[in-house]
Amino acid sequence: MVRTAINLYSVRNLDLPMAEILERCADAGYDGVQFSGEFGGLSPDELATKLDDLGLDVTAAHVDLDAMETDAASVVETHETIGSDGAVVPWLGAEHFESREAAEETATRLENVAANLADHDFSLHYHNHDHEFVPVDDTTGYEVFAEVCSLLLEPDVGWIETAGHDPVELLERYGDRIEIVHMKDMADGDFCEIGDGDVDMQACADTARDIGAEWLVYEHDQPEDPAASIDHGAQFLDGL
Repeated sequence: MVRTAINLYSVRNLDLPMAEILERCADAGYDGVQFSGEFGGLSPDELATKLDDLGLDVTAAHVDLDAMETDAASVVETHETIGSDGAVVPWLGAEHFESREAAEETATRLENVAANLADHDFSLHYHNHDHEFVPVDDTTGYEVFAEVCSLLLEPDVGWIETAGHDPVELLERYGDRIEIVHMKDMADGDFCEIGDGDVDMQACADTARDIGAEWLVYEHDQPEDPAASIDHGAQFLDGL
């Protein structure tokens, strides 16, 4: 059964201690959280204890690529302590996908990172934006990238929609490589609350279940009210 989580990047501007943010996420009804960078000043051990107390699980976390390339063992140790079994490359610039050669080089680079993490039984995922879908010959930079490498994919349905592609079709195409789906909504390319935009969220959730995805992760890059957005995201995902 697919579970729900919130990417904590969504609440990065919420001026509260990490412990209280996690309490709010648990109270909202999420099954887990996805970390994106900092732990709010808590040590991995302190964080693990708090998560356990709240009954929150952890998805693969968004982790800086340089950190994974510099010291994979340290990244794995830190994130395994908090209960994560993988890492996600959260962003690479458009230049990494602007041509077939660039996309192939990017795929090879991340494949090497994935191999290093695999030595520690740790998986690697890639999170897309819209710029990966630049036309390349008769395909896109994203498709070239996905064909060359074998790492897991974390589709962001809002960015896929914004790029002019069908999120459901992409979920179906790469279903055997998808554990986490980012449930972000967009309206004419702008961030919005989930359910208010252009993405068919019900179809995405249904397809995520069909392909055996493990997580639906709510994300809103620029919520007007981050605290209210926590509750809205949980309620919306729970209704799908």
